[in-house]
Amino acid sequence: MKTPPTPGSRIPRFHLAMPVDDLAAARRFYGDVLGLEEGRSSDTWVDWNLHGHQFVTHLAPRRGEGVSNVVDGHDVPVPHFGLLLTQPEFHELADRLRTAGTTFVIEPYLRFEGQPGEQWTMFLLDPAGNALEFKAFADDAQVFAV
Repeated sequence: MKTPPTPGSRIPRFHLAMPVDDLAAARRFYGDVLGLEEGRSSDTWVDWNLHGHQFVTHLAPRRGEGVSNVVDGHDVPVPHFGLLLTQPEFHELADRLRTAGTTFVIEPYLRFEGQPGEQWTMFLLDPAGNALEFKAFADDAQVFAV
């Protein structure tokens, strides 16, 4: 079954639920630090507007240690999720995160420079230890380049 596109967009929205061990810390991080709009909530979950996508933080026990894979000489945490932003949005978010005192797993840098898929990328952890990646491609047509 084909998913209908989002009004005004050709890309369908996603829904992602992630475990957190402290909803107050999640509200501070996702609401105050990342600046996401909070939607519906209960005592055990909070909906967030992640650039038009439905992102939900669910209260859950802390998970075990994750694994990583080496990409471009960096240990990339697995699993992780994130957004593809424009370059100005990426640098604005990087500045916002630095101002908030965020500790990066991988500092913002230009990956695959001069190659197919050239992109700015950064990795960080939310308060529950969930890994997030934000990236911006030099050429959006290169998102799936080989």
